[in-house]
Amino acid sequence: MSWPRRLSSATASLTAVVSVACCAVTAAAPDVSAGLVFALVSAVFAGAFATGLGLFVSRRRPANLVGFLLTFIGLVPPVQTLLDSYAEVSLSRPLPGAEAVHQLAAGLWTLWYVPVLLLMLFFPGGRLPPGRFPRLVLYGVLTVTPAFILLAALDPTAYDPPFEEFGHPLPTLPTPVVWLLVLPLLVLFMALLIASALVMRHRYRTGGPVERAQLKWFALGALALPGTLLLCWVNYLLLGELTALIWVGLAALAIGVPSLTALAILRHDLYDVDRTTSAIVTWGLLSAGLLAVYSAVSFTGGLALGRGHAVVSAGVTALVAIVLVPAKNRLRRSVDRRFYPVRERALAAVAALEREVHAGRARPEQLEEVLRDALCQPGLRVGFLLPGGTTFNDMSGSPVAQGLEVRLAGRPIGILDGPCPREVADASALLVETVRLRLELRQALGETEASRGRLLRTGYRERRRLERDLHDGAQSRLVSLGMALRLAQRHLDDGSVDVDQLLDQAVAELGTAVAELRELAHGLRPSSLDDGLGPALESLTLRAPVRLDWRLEGHVLADDVATTAYYVASEAVTNAVKHANATSIGVVVGTGGDGTLHVSVEDDGRGGADLQRGSGLAGLKDRVAALGGVLHITSGPGQGTTVRAVLPCAS
Repeated sequence: MSWPRRLSSATASLTAVVSVACCAVTAAAPDVSAGLVFALVSAVFAGAFATGLGLFVSRRRPANLVGFLLTFIGLVPPVQTLLDSYAEVSLSRPLPGAEAVHQLAAGLWTLWYVPVLLLMLFFPGGRLPPGRFPRLVLYGVLTVTPAFILLAALDPTAYDPPFEEFGHPLPTLPTPVVWLLVLPLLVLFMALLIASALVMRHRYRTGGPVERAQLKWFALGALALPGTLLLCWVNYLLLGELTALIWVGLAALAIGVPSLTALAILRHDLYDVDRTTSAIVTWGLLSAGLLAVYSAVSFTGGLALGRGHAVVSAGVTALVAIVLVPAKNRLRRSVDRRFYPVRERALAAVAALEREVHAGRARPEQLEEVLRDALCQPGLRVGFLLPGGTTFNDMSGSPVAQGLEVRLAGRPIGILDGPCPREVADASALLVETVRLRLELRQALGETEASRGRLLRTGYRERRRLERDLHDGAQSRLVSLGMALRLAQRHLDDGSVDVDQLLDQAVAELGTAVAELRELAHGLRPSSLDDGLGPALESLTLRAPVRLDWRLEGHVLADDVATTAYYVASEAVTNAVKHANATSIGVVVGTGGDGTLHVSVEDDGRGGADLQRGSGLAGLKDRVAALGGVLHITSGPGQGTTVRAVLPCAS
């Protein structure tokens, strides 16, 4: 086990011991106040949360010191709460050394900030940057903090209620001397905070893309340090008592910093850090503005109105909040230009492309290229959902499996496969819709051209077949019949020809020719359709070698519509039996409320039917399209096949 991981484990164990001691001390109080219970629960939770994250980071990055520093953050809340509760419990039940503990704990509040300062120096690699300056900052943090804690313990000033009766059992120094030494330390502490931020800034400028993204996430959490200091000072200067402002700051230190630090170390690419930074800075500025208004009104109201100024301060602050609502979007745009330039650049690029398209100087198909350049994402792909389709495909027809959906009027029309802000996707909706419709038109024209070619080839092929069948069958028989009749005519007077036999042969040949012509006609149109679509489907059921259930709903159909519907059912049933090994087939034909006829054929076969590979299905699609209808096929592997045709009809 590496030494950083050993430190993490040892700190976690110490945190557990201190948390148990906190519970024991609190339980020893004869009358536990609600504030003490709240402080205990908050400290134990914050300590366990930060410690758990620290152990997890140490396990994933055992050689990195960041995990240990996170467990250090988790140790501070229980330690602070243990010392405070020990002194508070001693007010009602004397505990040994309570006054000495209270005196030593006077300056321990600085421990809340030390782990964050150290993280600013060691994050993200767990090592100090090269150079003398980072080492001096580290030595300053490790020296100034204990010096301040020691001097705070030597202050002889009387304690605030309820500890005003507590004395100072440990040695003290005169108050002027203490303040003469403490004030420079406070100034130096702030200087160390600024110096640590400069170390982070240098690391950011010299680091790679991954390290920069990690530092951005951590910087969001590290903002809690100066923010908490500011809240504490505002609280003590204006309110003079413990309020929710301090708890908000401490919660940000104990929970926000470990969360964002662990996220930065382990999953820095999970979310868009620039977008998050922009939102936090925007709301932070608004909150700071409202806090400044409240503070100013509280101060001036306290001077003018005395103790009853709180309601006036809250009212004025609420009024300012209402006034600031319209300015929020303008403020966010200003912040975005500084902290979220990718979003602003992409929005501007999309707007510029729209203007160029409207002016006829660009094509909407350039959207993918424009987004790649604006977002600095060379692998970004734009997928389009064609009407009637279920999958997204790019310009080349390749599937785009996942990404950020582009919606128009609440329905998905495209997808962006790559890091992209939601606002950019929304701004691209009109361009995506334009490209989608152009692709649909291009596909429809291509399918029409291909269908026209197939119909032309099919017509030529059927014409040759009919010519061959007529020539070899009925035509030859009729020619032979004509020659026989001519022969009978010539020899009718001399009696050399048996006229009765010749006429019998002629009638037989004529019957055979009629039968062959009827068979040819049946090949063009089933004879069962003479009685309607229902009897034709019934005859199809009788010929099917598997179970076939059919249902016909609607009125009398036009002949061409009924013929096309029959061929849809016949071809789908034939394919199900021949290729899909189906055991059950259902055929439903019914009229819709929009003047259309719906033909649906479902089977339980193996599926996998494809319009592009089956000539029968392609011919069927052409037949349906020739009538102005649409053919859809759903055929997942192992899920059976569903053939649906929508035909216009006048029924």
